[in-house]
Amino acid sequence: MNKVIEADFLPRESRFEFSSSGSIAGWGLGEKRRILIVDNDRESTHLVKILLEKTGRYLVLEENDATKGHQSARNFRPDLILLDIVMPETDGGEIAAQIQADPELQRTPVIFLTALVTKAEAKAGLHIQGHAFIAKPISIPDLIKGIEENLPAHAAF
Repeated sequence: MNKVIEADFLPRESRFEFSSSGSIAGWGLGEKRRILIVDNDRESTHLVKILLEKTGRYLVLEENDATKGHQSARNFRPDLILLDIVMPETDGGEIAAQIQADPELQRTPVIFLTALVTKAEAKAGLHIQGHAFIAKPISIPDLIKGIEENLPAHAAF
């Protein structure tokens, strides 16, 4: 007896079937790394989501309302958070501080996405508020490399 479950913290198009034993059928959710991307640019987040999910290694949730970034992280429980710095209302630095102050999320790695630095600065290994960052426009190979370098060991295959 399978039921279709929809959850607010999963992308709207995602539907999971749970068997009576409680396992997820038809999706290796435990094998995919959960990535939350918080950026007010809907087109960019959607493109990054598509390209990351196309690798088959990630499940990506987009959050385009920065004021909901922390709550989305609490609900989604990502293995890593991609966070734009410059956003209206709430900036990425504020969201990163909320995440660091949250005992349930404080060990979740954050990678800032920003147009405020050059690609050379990003490759130099510098950090912003102790977090790695990737320069915009984003190169998907550089993004994947950054994700893999910053994922906690328990999230690995």
